[in-house]
Amino acid sequence: MFQVSVTVNTTNLTDLDLKQLCQLGVDCIDFGNGNSFEGVKEQGYPDLDKLLKLKKRIRSWGMDINRVTLPNITENFMKNRPGSEKELENSCNAVKVFAEAGITLVRQRFEGDVFEGLSRKYKAVQRGGAIARGESIGLMTEKRQKPTFEELQDWWKSFQIAYRELVPIAQENNVRIAIHPSDTPHPDSPFGGLGLHRIIDDFPNKNVGFVYCVGTRAEAGGSSLVLDEINYFGRKGRIFLVHLRNVRGSLPTEGAFEEALLDDGDLNMFRILLELRKVGYQGCINPDHVPILTGDEPDYDDRWKYSNIGWKTSSIGFAYSIGYVKALIAAMYEFEGRPIYK
Repeated sequence: MFQVSVTVNTTNLTDLDLKQLCQLGVDCIDFGNGNSFEGVKEQGYPDLDKLLKLKKRIRSWGMDINRVTLPNITENFMKNRPGSEKELENSCNAVKVFAEAGITLVRQRFEGDVFEGLSRKYKAVQRGGAIARGESIGLMTEKRQKPTFEELQDWWKSFQIAYRELVPIAQENNVRIAIHPSDTPHPDSPFGGLGLHRIIDDFPNKNVGFVYCVGTRAEAGGSSLVLDEINYFGRKGRIFLVHLRNVRGSLPTEGAFEEALLDDGDLNMFRILLELRKVGYQGCINPDHVPILTGDEPDYDDRWKYSNIGWKTSSIGFAYSIGYVKALIAAMYEFEGRPIYK
């Protein structure tokens, strides 16, 4: 059974936040900022008691926590700087705390998985003046150098060191640990298409998988790539959460792309849900990077200019996207002739 989750980037959720999410029919909440959990600033990982209170409060509104984010692994660790081993220790402790709270899906971020400065971000103005994120390689006049092969190999070694610690702890605590593809998906990015394969080659463990971002992977190769990857990784049971995002264009075909509303890009969202259903996916569908509609108060991140990346109250774009996803799910089960509910 598919459910709908929404990303928030703060743990300071108001009653208005939870009330609106409940009214819109959201099933679960995904927490995108691992450093926002109480306790992280003080001790490096979440405080269990405060985490349980947060979970209880969310459940009182008929929802639950689906995915959380571990404290960040920064450049210090990836470049093996003195004292950085504490970052990995904090992530390991966070996995244990989340497991004790009954939260079984975590994401780990790694600094350096995205090559900054290789494409120019711009404000894409779409139907009716809606604003979305655009990126173009051709418009970039001063490009930064990509890491060398040797630098990328060193980066991957640091990733392996971290995962060799994290994966056994996740497995022991019945927690699934997920990676999000590199966004922007420039060639040779560590978590591009080849990198995703490399992760499960290096860690052939059913607790290792992906926050599979439809939009990010479409930016790398369009609808056919997305369907192929869903088929491959889905059959292996390695898709733990789906970010549903539509885009126009891709880096290989146009040298550029623009994010779009779910009904307004190159991809057929209904076909993608059918493919997920076919490979046995049973998880949350998360409307991601929603374009900004008139009246919205966007949740910006400087790394993804003009992307509305997290929930805020009275977000028209998120409300539209949640309703669109719920309608797709209902249509999919009706199309298959199966009951919507178990």
